[in-house]
Amino acid sequence: MSIASGSARAAGENAGERPETDGTNGTEKAAQALWLPEIAPRVANSILISVLTGISLNAVIGIIFHSGTFWRAVGTVACVLCLVALQLAYVSRPTARKTWQRTTLVLLAQAVLVWAPIFVFGPRWHGFTGLLAGSVLVLLPAVLAWPLVGVVLTTIVFFELTKGANLVAPLYAVTYIIVGTMITALVIYGLSRLVQLVSDLHAARHELSRMAVAEERLRFSRDVHDLLGLSLSAITLKTELTNRLLDDHPERARKELEDMLVMSRRALADVRMVASGKRELSLDEECRQAQSALSAAEVDVRIERDDRELDGPVGTVLATVLREGVTNVLRHSEAEWCEISVRDLDGKVRLVIANDGVTVNGSSPAPNAGNGIRNLSHRVSRLGGELTVETEPDGRYLLRADVPLAAAGR
Repeated sequence: MSIASGSARAAGENAGERPETDGTNGTEKAAQALWLPEIAPRVANSILISVLTGISLNAVIGIIFHSGTFWRAVGTVACVLCLVALQLAYVSRPTARKTWQRTTLVLLAQAVLVWAPIFVFGPRWHGFTGLLAGSVLVLLPAVLAWPLVGVVLTTIVFFELTKGANLVAPLYAVTYIIVGTMITALVIYGLSRLVQLVSDLHAARHELSRMAVAEERLRFSRDVHDLLGLSLSAITLKTELTNRLLDDHPERARKELEDMLVMSRRALADVRMVASGKRELSLDEECRQAQSALSAAEVDVRIERDDRELDGPVGTVLATVLREGVTNVLRHSEAEWCEISVRDLDGKVRLVIANDGVTVNGSSPAPNAGNGIRNLSHRVSRLGGELTVETEPDGRYLLRADVPLAAAGR
């Protein structure tokens, strides 16, 4: 005897998954995530722009006020605009493609724009050294950034000592320059990181929203497949049976029509459950439906089960497995008999569905083919259970689901 087996084992609930019966609609979660205000990244950018504007205006006004010449004013504005443009377009821009070559060129350009005007504008331009130090902290790793910041501070102290009013500047002036430069550098670094973090968070929330929508679509497709398959198959079988019975056995045909009406109402209720995201199936009801559907297909069916009442997640999952298993018997086999058993075994519940006649053009179908078995494996494994499928060469098919009773409390 050769047996092909497929099994799904649980390792706990996967990240991002939720219990089937928790009543939470994934679409609502996605809508909440999509509601995240689009203004958040704009606010972060606005704060950064406001700080840069304040630093620039302070330097420009001071230089223009003391120089009083038109060309100095033009030069000041041009240098400031270039510095701010590099800062916003590359250094603090989250979407900028940063490479070593571009980073080196940008830092060199900022260094030229910061150091060269000092010879013209004097100490009033020192405020922009903090902008350069902040860019270094943003763009370079710490092992390189902090030594370069030290170089920037040393250089500005040198300029203060040599270009100031006195040959040897007082200690408080040097301290003032160092502290002011570091404060500006840390402010630029913090705001640039804020813009980056807000942008990353915004992108992550959108990705979570997209994943929530995808998960909800997957849940919907699984539920539609698993819940409606048996109902529609049973309605089709009973319709064919009723058509054969109309002439010779009208009373029995009427009985089959009444059964079809019950099944159609049940299918409608299943559709509503799928739409609401709330799934609570009864194993007892599924056993009765399986008996009716298989009997209508002229399959000799025998159902054995313990007296234990199963509800909650365990009952719902086993009912789903039973429904899909019976659907497969009706659709994919020429079964003459089907045996269904539900037993308590060492802290777990075992559902077994066995039938004959599983052949398609003389060959047995793959036990894990189609979405049905994959869906069942997913549902059973989420409760810490195991789903096993076996197909024997003689056409005997076995579907077994083991679910721990401890999962009833989830």
